[in-house]
Amino acid sequence: MKAVLYQGPGDVAVTEVPKPVAAIGEVIIKVLSNTICGTDLRIAKGIKKKGVVAPRILGHEVAGEVVEIGAGVVNLRIGDRVGLSPTYSCQDCFECSRKRPHLCKNALVLGHQADGGLAEYLLVPAKPVLDGVLVRYEGAHDPVAISLAEPLSCIIHGQKFLNIGSDDVVLIIGGGAIGLMHATLAKANGAKKVILSEPLAFRRALAVEFGADIVVDPVHEDLNQIIRANSESNGADVVVVCIGLPKLVNQALELASNRGRVSLFAGFPADELAAIDSNLIHYKELSIFGSSNSTIEDYEQAIHMIDSGEIDTAKLVTHRFTLEEFEKGVETITDPNALKIAIIPTTSK
Repeated sequence: MKAVLYQGPGDVAVTEVPKPVAAIGEVIIKVLSNTICGTDLRIAKGIKKKGVVAPRILGHEVAGEVVEIGAGVVNLRIGDRVGLSPTYSCQDCFECSRKRPHLCKNALVLGHQADGGLAEYLLVPAKPVLDGVLVRYEGAHDPVAISLAEPLSCIIHGQKFLNIGSDDVVLIIGGGAIGLMHATLAKANGAKKVILSEPLAFRRALAVEFGADIVVDPVHEDLNQIIRANSESNGADVVVVCIGLPKLVNQALELASNRGRVSLFAGFPADELAAIDSNLIHYKELSIFGSSNSTIEDYEQAIHMIDSGEIDTAKLVTHRFTLEEFEKGVETITDPNALKIAIIPTTSK
């Protein structure tokens, strides 16, 4: 079968690899869609290599169909359409014992230490199958919508720290796919007003469809003034930073209200620190949250939101490519008119 294989930093190519066969307890899925995220881009470009064990099939935003089941698997059937929660936790380490399996010290992460979804077929090992990483869905969805259950699950996980309620003004900095899903979820969680800051016009237009009450062009408009005008001059109760620019961290602190909650949701450069005014945290009594990965429960909630029609994640996919066009797909990620890129494998019989 064809797969996108990582051999080392910057050495990524579409190649032929053996098609997997299910042993006891294992499941094979035919990959119907794998969307590409910024991590995949950094791996492909040789920027990120930590934690990626070569040789490795990349991809972790997966939707597929069960095509082979090993002996002993009782909760899945041939033909089931599924999404895949991409962290295979050990269930035995300190983090797992504290019910934080997404932070598992021994985790095998899809596309990093376990082969991922940028292939025609994907094998899911017996223990993750038993743990419930394969989540069925019922609707006749475009598979790309289910691929985006993975980033949506991370957003669900991140917003659990923020306790968004009906009195809250929520500011989202960045209107990419992540920011747009944050807007939808903030409204679903009861936010009084969602303000989204994004310089690209087409993303601002889409933000309205995804629940933003106010969209702001931060290049030509005064974001601080708009926040004050819509919060009785108090600032935003919740600020979510969805762009990994260190300079935005202090801006988020400045725009937050007293006792505001700030989520540094984006990943930031490892070699560049953010300069912050710590007095903002001290005197405004701010709470700062990080968020990494998601749990199987978060993923199940994401599948439910997509399956029930609460969020149309398929609208976030602007470009589709085959496996053979993976390199072109990676190049397209940086296109200002792109949101999410989907790779649709062409499977052989």
